[in-house]
Amino acid sequence: MTAKWTIAPAMALALAGLGQAILPASPAAAQTLQVASGRVRDTLAVAMNRAVVVETDTPFVELSIANPGIADISTLSDRSIYVLGKAPGRTTLTILGANGQLIANVEVQVTPDIAEFRERLRQILPSEPIEVRTANDGIVLSGIVSSGARLDAALQLAERYAPGRVSNLMSVGGTQQVMLRVRFSEVQRSAAQNLAASLAVGQGGTVLGTGGFNTPSLATSALAGTVSPSGVNTAGVITGGFSIGSVQFQVMLEAMESNGLARTLSEPSLTALSGQQAHFLAGGEFPVPVIGDSGSVTIDYRPFGVELTFTPRVVDGDVINLSLDASVSSLDSANSVTTGGVSVPAFRRRQTSTTVELRDGQSFAIAGLLQDDFQGNVAQVPWLGDIPVLGALFRSADYQRSQSELMIFVTAHLVTPTRGEALLLPTDRIRLPNEGQLFLNGQLTGSATPGAAEVARQDFRGGYGYVME
Repeated sequence: MTAKWTIAPAMALALAGLGQAILPASPAAAQTLQVASGRVRDTLAVAMNRAVVVETDTPFVELSIANPGIADISTLSDRSIYVLGKAPGRTTLTILGANGQLIANVEVQVTPDIAEFRERLRQILPSEPIEVRTANDGIVLSGIVSSGARLDAALQLAERYAPGRVSNLMSVGGTQQVMLRVRFSEVQRSAAQNLAASLAVGQGGTVLGTGGFNTPSLATSALAGTVSPSGVNTAGVITGGFSIGSVQFQVMLEAMESNGLARTLSEPSLTALSGQQAHFLAGGEFPVPVIGDSGSVTIDYRPFGVELTFTPRVVDGDVINLSLDASVSSLDSANSVTTGGVSVPAFRRRQTSTTVELRDGQSFAIAGLLQDDFQGNVAQVPWLGDIPVLGALFRSADYQRSQSELMIFVTAHLVTPTRGEALLLPTDRIRLPNEGQLFLNGQLTGSATPGAAEVARQDFRGGYGYVME
């Protein structure tokens, strides 16, 4: 006894365009199910939320489906069965004839409706050669896409049709390595001015002093001819003395001005794969003692110097999404902390964190990290320092100003590795001297090895071993 099943003509037209029908629409070309003691011999593929019609050449009297949650069945006649796919999975359809005779066991496989998914994928990503297949109850995506953003878009769309059952076999083509060239520039400026007057007056054994002569011993030394008390820089000191009768006067004027300029610069270049993090530190690590709960002392190392951490992501083509953390720190002994007899310096730290988007070869700057410190002091003898003109002899004033500005310039490049023989270090062209060159000519190096010609033949830019796009 045999049974055959075909797709009804109306459903065949609907499913043929969706690529879901595994059976021909013509009854003459229908596949035949052999009855073999209840074993499953053939598979009926049904798209989820779609239906097919199964026809047998032998009338049946009873139908059963193993898992109604996967597929639902109903009879159209004693030879036609309506099968509706409900949820992805596999189940078994049993067809029984008269007297309980088994006509056929049909394995029903319900798969996601990838025909609609293919159509939506072509509409959203028309230029991406993504292949869509089904595997068991899930969707498999394969092919090479142009960017990671489009790969994520295809996966998100597939999750709408097969939540949690999407297998990603896609890969991203093109350049996926980013080299970051960063320049740290810090300029420190300092200025200080000091104008002070010191006066010593003495008669007999009585002395009086102000400013730098504010103690009897200093005033006595000044009147005796030692006009520069300890701790005073004599580079900008003008002194003079005179007497009026038995009263001696000694005057000292201090006028100092200082200016300072310091510049620090670091230019790290780092390369990282798209989506991976790269870290750079130019400086060191300072040991810091840490007292535990039990009173034991351990050493913790804190990094300082120029730090850079970045994560690049190639979004589309040559567009780079860049997350950047940069900081400049230094030891500050002026604000040190003493614990357990150990003096631990503080840290001065300036840090910035940002996320930007730029194209290959473009740059951006982080500036405005300006610190301006000002300190001024005025000291005077009460009432006497307020006298016009002469009050300057009883008054001293000074100020200090310190400015520091940090600027960071960042340039991103898409790069690919170059051939190793095209790279030369400064020491690669240096040879050790022979005895004649060393003892007779006094040469510390031998003849240079010609190797620059190989570098000149390479069509690439950059000195870090990568070809820039």
